[in-house]
Parts: sequence; structure tokens; C-alpha cells
Amino acid sequence: MNDSTNSPADQRLICTVDIVLLTLREGQLQVMLLKRDREPFDGALALPGGYVHVEEDQGCEDAAQRVLLQKAGLQSPYLEQLATFSGPARDPRGWSVSVAYFALVAEPDASQPGQHWLPVDRLPQLPFDHGRIIAAAAERVRNKSQYSSLPVHLCPEPFTLPQLHAIYQALLGEAINPVSFRRKMDELDILEPVPGAKRAEGPHRPAQLYRLKGEFRRTLRLVGRGLNA
Repeated sequence: MNDSTNSPADQRLICTVDIVLLTLREGQLQVMLLKRDREPFDGALALPGGYVHVEEDQGCEDAAQRVLLQKAGLQSPYLEQLATFSGPARDPRGWSVSVAYFALVAEPDASQPGQHWLPVDRLPQLPFDHGRIIAAAAERVRNKSQYSSLPVHLCPEPFTLPQLHAIYQALLGEAINPVSFRRKMDELDILEPVPGAKRAEGPHRPAQLYRLKGEFRRTLRLVGRGLNA
């Protein structure tokens, strides 16, 4: 007799996307969490996430963009796939797989109702494996900041080079030689000056304002060596 009751084939695979939305606030890398409104973990803070809709999503990135817009009301200019997290123990509803993404936004003017921005290094206990996902995203961002244009997506436009310099330093947690930084920005060639736009910063003469070139709004440029090299 072939009894297939409760066989692995009968178990439903849970397939979701989770988004680590990051910004820089008060000199700290912070992540946006939302309060869950259903079980499991009803009322707990968690990453915005949702099921992949096979009828409408052409891929997991489409699902991630949809979830980000629906649950956070935001569209990020930069979205990158982080990793796949899977297993039978990460979700009490059953065997699950989550394709995680991280997205970067400039500091919001104010938090929207229900949004909780918390430092990535000082988080409470989170449901599922969201703490692990956030830690992986923070490590990815900090590592890539050493050799790429990634941090520019955290800087509100238009910006001065000193502002962008400060964002790189905050992410890396170390001082970056200003001359070396300007040289690396020239090497990256991702910025363009805003014609006739300057901003006064302290006692110095007004600084030129810049913006990201259009072709780099959804992609990165890499440098061969670290910023302080």
C-alpha cells in the first residue's frame, strides 16, 4: 500500500521576498522595520516582505519592488539581491525560502506611520531569521563602500563632496583622507556638477553641488583599490 499522507510532496513550500531597506540617520546605518499584523509573530517588528505572486511577478526582483512599494510606500533607486535564506526551521508555518534584497534610500524627511527605523547594530530580537538577514545586508553595504559608488545612494541630492565624504566615513567607521577621497570620486566618474548651484558650509567658501549621473542611478561603479589606498 502506498500511503502518501503527510509525505514531503504534500507539504507546501513557502516562497517569499524580504527587503532590508537601509538609510543613514544620525550618522548610523539604520533599517526600516514594520509591525506584523498577522500570525505568526503578530505585533512583532520585522522586515517588509511578502509572497511571490506567480501570476504577476516576472521574477523575484519584481516581487521585491512591489512589496517595497505596497508595504513601505517607497521606491528605491538602488535594489540588489542579497542572498537566499531557506530551511524548515526559519518559519513556523513550514519549509520556506526567502530571496532577500537590500535597498538604499536617502534619509526620509520623517517616518511614515508604522515605520520604525532602528540602528542595524542595536536591534531587538526579531522573528524568523530577520536579524541574520539584516546583519548580512549591513556587512555587504559596508564592504562594498570600500571600493564602489554604493554610498552615493544614501546621499540626498543635490549634495556637496564633503557631505558624500561624511557618508563614506560613517559607513566605513574610519577617517578617509579628503584628498584621496576626491581622487577616488574623479576615478569613479559618477558625479556631475549642478550648473550654478553652490551651498555655504561653515566658514569656507560655498561648495559646488553635485548629482549622480543618470546612467549610475541603478548600477554601481567599482574602483580598483580601497578609498584610502
